[in-house]
Amino acid sequence: QVQLVESGGGLVQAGGSLRLSCAASRSTFNFDVMGWYRQAPGKQRELVATITSGGNTNYADSMKGRFTISRDSAKNTVYLQMDSLKPEDTGVYVCYGRAYSISYWGKGTLVTASS
Repeated sequence: QVQLVESGGGLVQAGGSLRLSCAASRSTFNFDVMGWYRQAPGKQRELVATITSGGNTNYADSMKGRFTISRDSAKNTVYLQMDSLKPEDTGVYVCYGRAYSISYWGKGTLVTASS
C-alpha cells in the first residue's frame, strides 16, 4: 500500500548534528501519526519522537531539548533534526507511520555518534 523510506543517517562526531528524513511513497496517504523509533544494539526498540497530523509532538525524555521532529503533511514526509548527538544515540532509526489504524514501518537508517 505504502512504503516509508528513510535517509540522512551516517557517522557523526559526538556533539554533532544530523537530519533524518522519511518519505512516504504515496504523498496522498493520510498518516494520523508519524515518528521515529530507535533500535540500538542490545536494547529494545524505543520511541524517539512522534508528531500528529495536527502538529502535536511527543519526545522520549532522553531526546528532549536535543531532537526536533517536524513534518510536511503535503509531502507525507517527516524529519528528525538531531543535535548534540551522544554515543548512546547510536542505533538504527526507523520511521513509523499510522494510517487508518494500521502501523507502517520503514527499513531504518543507521546513525553512529562516535566519542
